Amino acid sequence: MPIALCPLPPTFAPLNKKDKYQIVIGLEVHAQLLTKSKLFCGDSAAFSTDPNTHISPVTLAHPGTLPKMNSKAIEYAITLGLALDCEIEQYNYFARKNYFYPDLPKGYQVSQHTTPICKNGSVPISINGTDRKIRLNRIHIEEDAGKSLHDVDENYTCIDLNRAGVPLLEIVSEPDMHSSEEAFAYITELRKLVTWLGICDGNMEEGSMRCDANISIRLAGEKKLGTRVEVKNLNSIRNVKRAIDVEVNRLIELVENNQPVIQETRSYDADNNITFSLRSKEDADDYRYFPEPDLTPFQITDDYLVEIRNKLPVLPNALKKRYIRELQLSDYDAAVICDDKDQADYFEAVVQHTTNYKAVANWLLGPVKNQLNDRKMWYTNFPLPAEKLALLISLVDTGTLNFGNASSKVLPVLIDHPQKQPLQIATELNLIQESDSSAVENWVDEVIANMPDKVKQYQLGKKGLIGLFVGEVKRLSKGKADMQLVSKILEQKLK
Repeated sequence: MPIALCPLPPTFAPLNKKDKYQIVIGLEVHAQLLTKSKLFCGDSAAFSTDPNTHISPVTLAHPGTLPKMNSKAIEYAITLGLALDCEIEQYNYFARKNYFYPDLPKGYQVSQHTTPICKNGSVPISINGTDRKIRLNRIHIEEDAGKSLHDVDENYTCIDLNRAGVPLLEIVSEPDMHSSEEAFAYITELRKLVTWLGICDGNMEEGSMRCDANISIRLAGEKKLGTRVEVKNLNSIRNVKRAIDVEVNRLIELVENNQPVIQETRSYDADNNITFSLRSKEDADDYRYFPEPDLTPFQITDDYLVEIRNKLPVLPNALKKRYIRELQLSDYDAAVICDDKDQADYFEAVVQHTTNYKAVANWLLGPVKNQLNDRKMWYTNFPLPAEKLALLISLVDTGTLNFGNASSKVLPVLIDHPQKQPLQIATELNLIQESDSSAVENWVDEVIANMPDKVKQYQLGKKGLIGLFVGEVKRLSKGKADMQLVSKILEQKLK
């Protein structure tokens, strides 16, 4: 008698470990301000590859030297705060943050503690079409430290103090982000905004923007935050995302193996895609903050706030919405144009001379962008006046030029000779489109006569061959035939 086998139990896919946990991320972004001089002295704040050339007794903290406040740094901080809907702390002062690094000349850092110049506010982000706001805790002003160089001498660490004393804004978010994708979007939006406002160049490779990520995990549904780990000095937006992913995986493995999570500061090795421990994390008490005795408190008046608010440009999100609403641009076109203020300014200048807004967007995101990339240029040094580009677009709109010739032949010459007129260049290059029906008909007749087999196939139903005939007429006419007229005559004759 056969033995009855019990049915196998149903199989279940193992629960994704990440689904068990909620990731909690807060970011601290340091943005170097585009002031000409440092925060508390007249030394140049410009980036330099020559070490220790932008220094003085004040930067070096020699005895008897005193700081003097850079008012432009205050203006830039308020500018960013107003753009992010922050509350501005009008009674303000600086504090000493005491700690020792070899590249910190004073043995302390002048920063802000109890009176950050900007509080609250938010940064808008969009993930897969979903908009949300990441809350800010604070924005405060502080001076930068120098830089330790470990790869210059095989026996010693070298110190470059060019960066010491350069003004920074530290932008501290609330722990509102729950994925590396949200952190990526947040940094991208913040970088776009500070460059749009002209207060920071956003160059993460040169250290103009740096990011520290505070990361923790907790069981899904838990309210209490887990032990946080800080990953320091992430120097690209891509590395912010990669470092967060690596650290989240490490934290989950620790918790899954019942190992403790230690509050510490870590660094990210981009080459090996790992994080490693630097030191145990300090708390605010460890820094022994107290008011900076060499700098007087300062008062920000209502009139000064109004003055700065009136100078704010239209912000990129508001401009994007206006382009979609008033100019009927697509969401994609409007977003890409508003990625950079110089590009948006050029777009604004061109549309003063034409109402074909979609064509302007297409030209800027297509042929113009290609020319800029090939020439290693940007709109800041682009020689083509906006009205000349509008005239070139008009020649295509009226059928005087076809788009291919206008973009590939006329545009490069026009950029090289911006004093010329587009029509003049098109005429000199013999590119004016032929719209005379008899001339176009002759070209069409010649193509049809040379391709009898293709004509039969077309008449038997292979309508896709129309593109072949059009292409042959274009070749025969050397691109001068009006393609709309070509298509019309072809369809008539092929019947």
